[in-house]
Amino acid sequence: MSEIGFIGLGLMGDAMVQCLQKKGHALTVMANVSRGNVEAAVGRGAVEVGTAREVAAASDIVMLCMGTSDQVESRMNGPDGVIAGLRDGAVVIDFGTSLPGSTRALGDAVAAAGGTYLDAPLGRTPAHAVDGLLNIMCSGDKAAFEKVKPVLEDLGENVFHLGALGSGHTIKLINNFFGMTVANAMAEAFAMADAQGVERKAIYDVMSAGPLHSGMMDFVSAYGVEGDPNKLEFAIKNAAKDVGYYAQMADDAGVDSIMSQSTLKALQTARDEGRGDDMVSQMVDFYAKRFNG
Repeated sequence: MSEIGFIGLGLMGDAMVQCLQKKGHALTVMANVSRGNVEAAVGRGAVEVGTAREVAAASDIVMLCMGTSDQVESRMNGPDGVIAGLRDGAVVIDFGTSLPGSTRALGDAVAAAGGTYLDAPLGRTPAHAVDGLLNIMCSGDKAAFEKVKPVLEDLGENVFHLGALGSGHTIKLINNFFGMTVANAMAEAFAMADAQGVERKAIYDVMSAGPLHSGMMDFVSAYGVEGDPNKLEFAIKNAAKDVGYYAQMADDAGVDSIMSQSTLKALQTARDEGRGDDMVSQMVDFYAKRFNG
């Protein structure tokens, strides 16, 4: 068993820590935002330390599961950061959804310190994570990937190696851009049905009978038709962050993303109006308010 350090015990990180502990791994943890989940992990046998440097010093594999690139960089850099305490030959894995440019820069810094950096964004939900059923989109040095693959397979049902460092985050951002664009299109379709006096269920029945049918359509319909917002447990504020990262990635590449702009505008406006903690399926209400007053 490798010695594992874990930073970021939010909803997903906590579920992953529970899974790793069930599989018998010894963990060193520190709080990023939430205290309660750290205390629960300690109650199950984890060791808590106060800095990211101490996490790294105690670990062969350092795992980070945080919300933004800024948060990842703050835990990686500086005198109390992961890089400062890194063991020679250690592997650092970022499970969050980060900017590929930031990922590659951190990869260079970790390599200079004698370690290897992998990006491994996640698919599926915390409920899948508890049972080790995540989709893991890993990229970076292939030898380091093979070294940590048994641990990744404890966490994931489907573990992919996708190429050079940053490829995982690139693919995750493309995936989330596409998913959030489809979700917003479906949400607006329901609001337009309201404005035109058409039953939402009729719209869903027709659209889902043809090639437009998708899981994302069903997630949004669960709220738009049935009133259940939790089929897709993904908050509007997080969707805005990810589509914003996609747009920034496009800008960094010198290309003009047309499609992302309307999705990003809608999500950011909803967030700024106080809907940030609502689930993405509740964008139906955002559009309905605009169409119907």
